[in-house]
Amino acid sequence: MNARQRAMFVNTITLLCLLAEVVLSAEPLTLTVNLRGFRSDKGAVEVALFDQAPAFPKDPEKAVARQRVSIVGGSATVAFRNLGPGTYAVSAYHDVNGNGRMDTNFIGIPKEPTGASNDAKGRMGPPSFKDAQFTVKAEMSITVTMQ
Repeated sequence: MNARQRAMFVNTITLLCLLAEVVLSAEPLTLTVNLRGFRSDKGAVEVALFDQAPAFPKDPEKAVARQRVSIVGGSATVAFRNLGPGTYAVSAYHDVNGNGRMDTNFIGIPKEPTGASNDAKGRMGPPSFKDAQFTVKAEMSITVTMQ
């Protein structure tokens, strides 16, 4: 093998490696969210996945994905599939009375249990996206404790 053939071989191998990395990084990912700390199994839990700060957590209509699941034995699990790598935040509320919305008092404080990724808590309001954010690079699982 002469120098020119060797260079072409090395370039071909390098290109194949780069192509393989692009293909593998494009695989859809699954994020599993384990929710715990429910005081009762009554109602359901609404879980929203956000990829942008402006909507988090107050505008679930702008979430990347949402799921509503039953609570069993004081816990629940949600799997968000087909995600791309990126920065996300999760918010959840326990819809105890099953009315499909988070109940609040007259000044907007939730009457029903809530939770966020990183167990982020707000100060004089909901938690910030920055406090709740995490990075998905591969299949992963997180735990959210309801407050």
